[in-house]
Amino acid sequence: MESKNKKESLKLGKKPLTLEELREVAIFGRKAMLAPAAVNKIKKANRFLLERVRSGETLYGVNTGFGLLSNVRIPDEEIETLQYNLLRSHAVGVGAYLSDDVVRAMLLLRAWNLAIGHSGVRLELVEIILSLLNRGVCPLIPEQGSVGASGDLAPLSHLALVLIGEGRARVRGKVMSGAQALRAAGLKPIRLGPKEGLALINGTQFMTAIGALNLLEAERLCDVADAVGAMTVEAMRGTETAFEEEIHAVRPHPGQIQSASNVRRFLLSGGGKSEIALSHENCGKVQDPYSLRCIPQVHGASRDVLTFVRGVLEREINSVTDNPLVFPDQGRILSGGNFHGQIVAIAMDALSIAVAEIASISEQRIEKLVNPAISELPAFLTRQGGLNSGFMIIQVAAAAIVSENKTLAHPASVDSIPTSADKEDHVSMGAWAARKARMIVTNAKRVMAMELLSSAQAIDLLRPLKSSEVLERIHQRVRKRVRFAEVDRSYHDDLIWLESFVGSDELAGILDEALSEARLVRKSAVRRKKTR
Repeated sequence: MESKNKKESLKLGKKPLTLEELREVAIFGRKAMLAPAAVNKIKKANRFLLERVRSGETLYGVNTGFGLLSNVRIPDEEIETLQYNLLRSHAVGVGAYLSDDVVRAMLLLRAWNLAIGHSGVRLELVEIILSLLNRGVCPLIPEQGSVGASGDLAPLSHLALVLIGEGRARVRGKVMSGAQALRAAGLKPIRLGPKEGLALINGTQFMTAIGALNLLEAERLCDVADAVGAMTVEAMRGTETAFEEEIHAVRPHPGQIQSASNVRRFLLSGGGKSEIALSHENCGKVQDPYSLRCIPQVHGASRDVLTFVRGVLEREINSVTDNPLVFPDQGRILSGGNFHGQIVAIAMDALSIAVAEIASISEQRIEKLVNPAISELPAFLTRQGGLNSGFMIIQVAAAAIVSENKTLAHPASVDSIPTSADKEDHVSMGAWAARKARMIVTNAKRVMAMELLSSAQAIDLLRPLKSSEVLERIHQRVRKRVRFAEVDRSYHDDLIWLESFVGSDELAGILDEALSEARLVRKSAVRRKKTR
């Protein structure tokens, strides 16, 4: 696939930012710049703020301390020092550093948040953030330390330190000081103006960046889950009746209808029932286990939750989460709580539950495949059971991962712990909600890889019968890298590749093509019906 970074630069300020555009910048390196409308808004808000500062007015975070210390008036000659001290004192994150994709998403969201024009910062500040993004400078940001209340203070402080030539950053894979990173990118440290330190760290860009990338992966995983689930239905010689349109039309949840349609398409691609399906058309089975029969109901419920999460994140990435907020047209500077991450935290907890369920039902399908009493296939999908253990421990490993997810899916957003001398007495824990949601998404991809490995093995045990057209295409792609297991071997490397394949653009392309063809067929049928 052609790299997305060859696209025209994203112009911030022309229209609302989309999650797909965020992905192009974060994952594929698309560049970003300010549209003229954004430049004008930034300048207008900055002029208004500076006028109020020069008037001698007391403004929170501009010429006062922060939090409990907000009643301390800062002398004019110390205003710049105040902003530097804020960044240094708040950069207390610990733990592993964020991946470059998350940091790039944070840089984009931080720049866009300021560019909306209600923060009062200078144009130069927004431009240097975009310069870091466009020139490949990724501040080193530890993942622990935010409670997601007065913004993601600690992680955003680590991001901001690089702008003033402090902290550390990664440039083309090499870690260096913030000052060295700026020099490598041909940039100079910026001097902070009134409110700019505070504006850099008040906001939800840490949890939202992780959350947006979580959602985009989770949405793609829904189609993969439908396809891999369909392959297991084939391998188990299950019935396609449970996916008939009439069943789902009388319980019209959008996600359920979508998943049922997808599974139907994957099972019937190629013009009708597959050879495997035809081979058991008149068998004595009455009903399949829920993990097969209820794929649309379970996967569909997750889809509907992700629709809610998408709505939250689409609004959040286009929201102003700074404080105080500057409204030059109304002549007001207002202090509020838009930095509080509760809505993102709840959305991430919802995403965690939704994705954990996709992995949970996948593990149960693996169990059915390896269980000869249900699958009527060789025990553990090996022809020489006893001498070979086959896929016995594939299911055990999947069970272990699913159990981890059950713990990780406990909601973070229901927790709160008072901070900042009880000034910040209710916090969102949105940063942790987003981080553990990402763990669950990764775990779900691993379980899906295990099901794909197992269903591909089972399909081979039914040869010479063939599956549907699209499922055969997926099977053949898997077999180019992962050979049939005639005897025991280590599956570790196979699973690493399968995990990457599950999340790949290649598999997404195969599925999109199959589903697009189905949509075209439906539209054509509707047009023919209308013309009769």
